[in-house]
Amino acid sequence: MLNQKIIDGLKTPCYVIDESALIRNLEILHGVEQRTGARILLAQKAFSCWQLYPLISRYLSGTACSGLYEARLGSEEMGRENHVFSAAYRENEIDEIISYCGHIIFNSFTQLRRYRERVLSAGKNIGLRINPECSTQEGHEIYDPCYPGSRLGITRKHFREDDLYGVSGLHFHTLCEQDSDALETTLNAVEERFGDILSLEQIKWINLGGGHHITREGYDIPRLERCIARLRERYGLEVWLEPGEAAALNAGYLVTEVLDIVHNDMPIAILDTSAACHMPDVLEMPYRPPLFGSGTPGEKKYTFRLGSQTCLSGDAVGEYSFDSPLEAGSRLVFGDMAIYSMVKNNTFNGMPLPDIVLLRTDGGTEILRRFGYDDFKYRL
Repeated sequence: MLNQKIIDGLKTPCYVIDESALIRNLEILHGVEQRTGARILLAQKAFSCWQLYPLISRYLSGTACSGLYEARLGSEEMGRENHVFSAAYRENEIDEIISYCGHIIFNSFTQLRRYRERVLSAGKNIGLRINPECSTQEGHEIYDPCYPGSRLGITRKHFREDDLYGVSGLHFHTLCEQDSDALETTLNAVEERFGDILSLEQIKWINLGGGHHITREGYDIPRLERCIARLRERYGLEVWLEPGEAAALNAGYLVTEVLDIVHNDMPIAILDTSAACHMPDVLEMPYRPPLFGSGTPGEKKYTFRLGSQTCLSGDAVGEYSFDSPLEAGSRLVFGDMAIYSMVKNNTFNGMPLPDIVLLRTDGGTEILRRFGYDDFKYRL
């Protein structure tokens, strides 16, 4: 955890990646690999701080990608297994993607037919994403690939058993920040709808996608391992998982400074960070990020709404309470800011991108990346 001396010495706003916390997560994931024989990939869509890939590669089997740039990044900086899935591939990118990845997963039979021979001629593996039509989450349709009308994955009704030449594996991704009971429920649906496909001699592997909150306190790891064993023993499959959040869960902070206090029914702190720009999942999910030293509204003596510099009226992180009143110059530390923050941030309103800082295991800090005006200007 950051101590006050470190907090006071940082240029705000900044993301801080906690190397010790990251290693703790990686050790848990690597333990699953060792006990089950499954292979775990880093889903770069959640965390793609490539400066830490050499560290991550000591524990995980490789990277999972969503398109060309992530495929290239995983290949260049991790250099291990590289799996890619996209809802559709572009003609002018597919050959380069194939060069970077060992497993190319298609979302439809039309895409399979279009690019099959190129993948096979390169000696790479072909997978198909299936949709087991089994929703296990509530209230987050935006993150549910199994909602009615979803574009992600092939339903059994549209699955072509007569067009599987070259296909060696299946992939599904249905979870979001869930425990292994949701995976077990999903596997039941997968076996019910696609068990005959899993039993085919040509099917050698299955990718269980992401959304597994394996490193969260209380996660049922033995149940996860039973699910993996079930697939390996019943069908003889090689099993892959590609969690993103689990790799860097609770391994990062966002440090911000209060610029001003304004009043409208309640005190409002204007921060030098932005939910819309620097932690967009706060508005998109939505959720209330943890803030060290704070409580819920009314829990502590002084309650403040935390807002941003931007012109977006709804650009607020939420309401928090404190033992002492906030004032200009107060520094705040949000938790769990390594995932879906740096990969999704933006420069709306010309907001500067936060520095990326590494808190090393020895307690020292290292600036991994500092952004400036050119990063804003040349994104446009």
